[in-house]
Amino acid sequence: MKLKKLPLLVRIVIAIIIGIGLGFVMPEPIIRGFNTFNGIFDQVLKFLIPLIIVGLVTPAIADVGKGAGKMLAITAGIAYSATVLSGLFSYGCSTWMFPHVILQETTLITNEGSSFPAYFGIEIPPVMAVMTALISSFLLGLGIAAFGAQTLKSCFDEFKAIVTHAIGKVIIPLLPVYIFGLFLDMTASGNVGPVLASFLQVIAIIFVLTAILLLVQYGIAGLITGRSPIKLLGNMMPAYFTALGTSSSAATIPVTLQQTLKNGVSEGVAGFVIPLCATIHLSGSTLKIVACAIAIMMMQGIPYDFPLMLGFILMLGITMVAAPGVPGGAIMAALGILDSILGFSPEQQAMMITLYVAMDSFGTACNVTGDGAIALIVDKIRKK
Repeated sequence: MKLKKLPLLVRIVIAIIIGIGLGFVMPEPIIRGFNTFNGIFDQVLKFLIPLIIVGLVTPAIADVGKGAGKMLAITAGIAYSATVLSGLFSYGCSTWMFPHVILQETTLITNEGSSFPAYFGIEIPPVMAVMTALISSFLLGLGIAAFGAQTLKSCFDEFKAIVTHAIGKVIIPLLPVYIFGLFLDMTASGNVGPVLASFLQVIAIIFVLTAILLLVQYGIAGLITGRSPIKLLGNMMPAYFTALGTSSSAATIPVTLQQTLKNGVSEGVAGFVIPLCATIHLSGSTLKIVACAIAIMMMQGIPYDFPLMLGFILMLGITMVAAPGVPGGAIMAALGILDSILGFSPEQQAMMITLYVAMDSFGTACNVTGDGAIALIVDKIRKK
C-alpha cells in the first residue's frame, strides 16, 4: 500500500515512531535540514490560515443562513448551545484533571530555540490578519445569506474548493514530515519522553470525557422527553460504532437517521435535524479541541484564564460549522483562532493536530450520537 493512501493517523504515528528512533542517531546536519523544512512549512501554514478561514467559514455560514423557519432557528440554537456547553465542560474537567497528569513546562522545540538551528529561513507574510479573516468571513457569509447573492456564493464555493484542495494536497501530505521533524528534534534534544507521557494520559482522559458528555446529553434529552436516557443512548450505538469506523459525520447520516427514528422521533424532524446537525453540531470535536489546547498550554507554561477560554469556545462554536467535509476538518477550521486568540505557534498547532487526530474517530462518534439527542429535544418542542 502506498504511504499516501494510509489514514492520516497511521502516517502521523509512523512519523512519530521514526522521528523518535532516528533522533538518537541522526547527525546534526540532517536534523538542521529538517528544521529548515519545518521553518518553511511554518511560514506556508501562517500564510494559508487566513485563506482557509475565508474559504471555509464564509460558504459554511452562507449555507446555514439561507434556511428559514422556526425549526431551523431552534435546531441551530440547541446545536450551538450544546457545542459551547461541551467546550465549557471540557475546560472545567481539563483544568481540574490535567495538572495531576501533565508534566508541566514541557519543551516543544521551536526553530528559533532549537539546539539544531535551521540553515536559513524565509518570510511569507499572510494577505490579512487572522481576526480580519474571521470578521470578513462572518460578514460575507451573513450578507450572502441575507441578500441571496448567488454569484458571490458561487465564487466562495469555488474558493472553498481551492482551499480544500490546498489542505488535501499540501498541508495534510506534508504534515507527517513536519511532525517527524519536530519529534526528531525533540528526541535529539532530550525532550521527547515527557511529551509522550503527557500525551498518552491526555488522550485517555479525553476519551472518558466524550463518554460522559454523551451520558449528559441523553440525560437532558431523557428529562425533556420523559424517557429512559440509557435506552435512548443504547439505540444510537449503531451510529456511534459506524462513526468510529468511518470517521465521517456525513457518511454516518443514514445510520444516525435510522436509529433516531427508532427512538421515536418523527420522520419530518429527523429528516431535517440529522443532516443539519451533521454540519453545525460538533460538541465532541469542540470538547477535544478545548482539552488539547489546555493540555498544550499547561505543557508550555502558557498563561490562560476563564475569560480567555470563554471567548475561544464561543468563537470555536461558530467556526466549527466550516469543519464537515474537509480533510482534518474541525482542527483545520480551528487553527485560525488557536493562533489569533490563544497565540499558538505553528509547532504548538502541529502538536494540537497530532493530539486531535489520535482521537479523531471518537470525536466524530460523539458528534453524530449527540445529533440524536438534539433531534429528540427538537421533536418534543415541536409537539408542544
